[in-house]
Amino acid sequence: MKKSILILIITLAFFNCKNEKKTNGKLNIVTTTTMITDLVKNVGGAHINLQGLMGSGVDPHLYKASEGDVTKLSDADIIFYNGLHLEGKLVEVFEKMKNIKTIAVSDALDEKTLIGSEYFASNYDPHIWFDLDYWKLATQFVVKTLSEAIPNQKATFQANGKTYIEQLNTLQTKLKTTISTLPKEQRILVTAHDAFNYFGKAFDFEVVGLQGLSTATEAGVQDVQKLAAFIIENNVKAIFVESSVPKRTIEALQAAVKSKNHDVIIGGTLYSDALGNAGSIEGTYIGMFEYNVNTIVNALK
Repeated sequence: MKKSILILIITLAFFNCKNEKKTNGKLNIVTTTTMITDLVKNVGGAHINLQGLMGSGVDPHLYKASEGDVTKLSDADIIFYNGLHLEGKLVEVFEKMKNIKTIAVSDALDEKTLIGSEYFASNYDPHIWFDLDYWKLATQFVVKTLSEAIPNQKATFQANGKTYIEQLNTLQTKLKTTISTLPKEQRILVTAHDAFNYFGKAFDFEVVGLQGLSTATEAGVQDVQKLAAFIIENNVKAIFVESSVPKRTIEALQAAVKSKNHDVIIGGTLYSDALGNAGSIEGTYIGMFEYNVNTIVNALK
């Protein structure tokens, strides 16, 4: 009931509120996840008014639009979101929007190359930001969208996009060098949920998530016991919690392993569905990715 009422409130706001520009004349851009907010910020810079709905540690799988989001959404000229049903609770809201441009960054990608998933209505794994090549394509897509919306800043957006892609190329080379120090047989990544499949595909890791692709799916006792047996059989040295997922599931997994007279450490906290705190290194996409890789490699060694 509350969900239906909130959707109605937001829908009415879209149809009744004037889409007014800020006094500085810039377009109002709203983004959903922190990764997309960081990407759009790098491309748009000072030439857009940018607001992100989700902050550090927020799980997009479970996120629900609050009444405080109504103004942001109804005043937006463009809304960038991930798509592929990552923001499941917001899909109904976006579908009812008629006068505001909504852009799914996943539309930049060829669906044939995506990892399939039966857990999402899109039938694809939505955690596309863990493939750096995909994120470069997403960057180009954002550049194109903003250039069409603000033609007089096209050259600036293209230059910003080129600079950012160069930074992503540098990051990609650096990460490959770091990962090369970890023997292939030790590249087994066990986390709270399956957010890292694209990472595993790109960097040759076997990835196992306790909760599956969506955090909306709870892990049962059998899931914990099965994964504990896998950890022991493969002599996995470390498992990882995620900043946007309660750590109790991984702690339960560690306890299950220890109950079988085997030790596994919690190797640290990874940033999966959200970046770190604003202003920190992990609060940027590039900083998050490098932090994650360093954490994983150091723990698994």
